[in-house]
Amino acid sequence: MASLSRALRVAAAHPRQSPTRGMGPCNLSSAAGPTAEKSVPYQRTLKEGQGTSVVAQGPSRPLPSTANVVVIGGGSLGCQTLYHLAKLGMSGAVLLERERLTSGTTWHTAGLLWQLRPSDVEVELLAHTRRVVSRELEEETGLHTGWIQNGGLFIASNRQRLDEYKRLMSLGKVYGVESHVLSPAETKTLYPLMNVDDLYGTLYVPHDGTMDPAGTCTTLARAASARGAQVIENCPVTGIRVWTDDFGVRRVAGVETQHGSIQTPCVVNCAGVWASAVGRMAGVKVPLVAMHHAYVVTERIEGIQNMPNVRDHDASVYLRLQGDALSVGGYEANPIFWEEVSDKFAFGLFDLDWEVFTQHIEGAINRVPMLEKTGIKSTVCGPESFTPDHKPLMGEAPELRGFFLGCGFNSAGESGQCGLPLLWPCRVTVNTCETLPSLSFPLT
Repeated sequence: MASLSRALRVAAAHPRQSPTRGMGPCNLSSAAGPTAEKSVPYQRTLKEGQGTSVVAQGPSRPLPSTANVVVIGGGSLGCQTLYHLAKLGMSGAVLLERERLTSGTTWHTAGLLWQLRPSDVEVELLAHTRRVVSRELEEETGLHTGWIQNGGLFIASNRQRLDEYKRLMSLGKVYGVESHVLSPAETKTLYPLMNVDDLYGTLYVPHDGTMDPAGTCTTLARAASARGAQVIENCPVTGIRVWTDDFGVRRVAGVETQHGSIQTPCVVNCAGVWASAVGRMAGVKVPLVAMHHAYVVTERIEGIQNMPNVRDHDASVYLRLQGDALSVGGYEANPIFWEEVSDKFAFGLFDLDWEVFTQHIEGAINRVPMLEKTGIKSTVCGPESFTPDHKPLMGEAPELRGFFLGCGFNSAGESGQCGLPLLWPCRVTVNTCETLPSLSFPLT
């Protein structure tokens, strides 16, 4: 396999040429369209085998004629929403997924969870997320979510960034989040493979970690089902029924699918990249766009085992521990937009554009020099949704009563990049759905 340094050289000399063409099972050319299958670094996903489309086989269970709330989308947001609604006592909660759980974006996410954020509300909710994923779900279901607690390390390459991390550490103390500001020498002791020559310090959070997207969503769905909620896969939504009351207010009346309709006063749009299309069915504008987000998985790196995940905000790069290797990704200033979002896309990936990805390679090699000669095992480039102000779209849509948004998490819907957002859009009442303040957080 090619090394990261070779990828960097080839991208510079031949912007549209793949550095590993013909050198492995993964075609790394920069074609614009999605591919049906890709070699990915997960042993467990909910992918279906080749053959007849699962959608053509019909829904995984019969549709109820009525529901108190219908959640659209079986990714991280949808599963988390259904779980919390069921846990709060909401009866008649139904989740509709057009393919299989985690399809679209969640299945290929990095799954990083960073506990410290600038907002006290976000810190509290992140603590709740960690509790749910690392302990409560396993206690409820007996299933392991795939949570790995290897810690998190924020990189400060200038004085201003270090001061920001010191403030985060102070905020964390208030909410019981253990963290430590480390000197460059202490950082080198913790992470021997890291270049610390240009560092002012780091912020280390020992109880940060990584989630498995398939394991987490499966466990959330199992816990929600045990509380009476229903998860229906292979059931694409085709329309939202709306009625206008005597005061001229538009309200949700039901959901139409390829296999029948469900009468409901409340819909939660957790369709991720496809949230805009679901919004159009109801006459609701959902301001988000779809972009490519990519990371590469390296070959084995001696000495990397048990190292914390790394986030370098100034270089806009992250290093996620992947067993005895690293996943290297980030966020670029010149992203690739997915102009025509396909409603047939489920577990496919795009080919990685090395010209765009080059900046992340430079940042990663600077931080961990060993990566310069480390081979690339696989690439992952999938769709993510982003909003104009980099804030999630939450709560009831002003154009339509009973239509809630839980989308636009800017690559932080499950994980990283990720994490698990919380959404409580509904309050349990008799045959109705009343709004509560929606609480959520991005976990970038």
